[in-house]
Amino acid sequence: MEAKGIAMILGVKKKIKDYGKMIKFSHTVFALPFALSAVVLAWQTHEPSARELLYILAAMVGARSAAMGFNRIVDADIDKINPRTAIREIPAGILSAKEAFLFVGISCLVFVGACAMLSPICFWLSFPVLFVLFLYSYTKRFTPYCHLVLGFAISLAPLGAWVAVTGTLNWGIVFLAAGLWFYIAGFDILYACQDIGFDTEQGLFSLPVFLGAHRAMQVSSLFHVIFLGFLLAMYLRFDMHPVFLGFWAVIAGLLFLEHRLVRPDDLSKIDVAFFHINSAVSVSLFFGIVVETFFRG
Repeated sequence: MEAKGIAMILGVKKKIKDYGKMIKFSHTVFALPFALSAVVLAWQTHEPSARELLYILAAMVGARSAAMGFNRIVDADIDKINPRTAIREIPAGILSAKEAFLFVGISCLVFVGACAMLSPICFWLSFPVLFVLFLYSYTKRFTPYCHLVLGFAISLAPLGAWVAVTGTLNWGIVFLAAGLWFYIAGFDILYACQDIGFDTEQGLFSLPVFLGAHRAMQVSSLFHVIFLGFLLAMYLRFDMHPVFLGFWAVIAGLLFLEHRLVRPDDLSKIDVAFFHINSAVSVSLFFGIVVETFFRG
């Protein structure tokens, strides 16, 4: 019996690990700092309780887990024939579609339940948010602008966190969300350059397929310049402390490095740019807002 119990525990741990890999849980660092930044900015006038913070985190994790899980289900047939993605959990047979659907359902319940505990308006907004999150999974089948849909879906994170704390909207937080929109779309364009050949063969859509790698990377650079512009607009709207500009300069430098590393004729450093530099950008923004708030008092 003891051996069976240990085996069961190990089996559960492995399953949790498999689910975490399926949804790339570690990538939560891309969007979570933006949501937490919204909470810190809202703290100036609306101090959230520990309970609200807990439900905001639960809503973030639930929404992202549901979106990523659904994306893996919808793309399973495509992933199976793409050499780069064939090792993903569903096409590789590590997780079944039924297990993935169960995971998505539970994640949706966590998200909607957390929103319901925050406020009635958060509860009612949770449904259109899920619709947008799920819609993205189909967009590469009919539009090259799928990257903008992904960016918009993730940009809802800081807006949701702000509404959860304040119950209102503010132009400053809209600027932060708009910045996140173009930031995500910009690096998703770079990431999609890996699959130009495959996507073209399968009749799938992306800006790299539509424009070619060189022009798509130019669009990505433009989107990241727009992102930096929206951060400056947020800085002015919130009348932030000048110390934030130092972090803004760090973020600008990181994005410049990203676009130097990823070239149309050399995608060998795409993982460094995607995973490490983008994580550093998100974390730098969060700490910049925390430090700025401290100096602003």
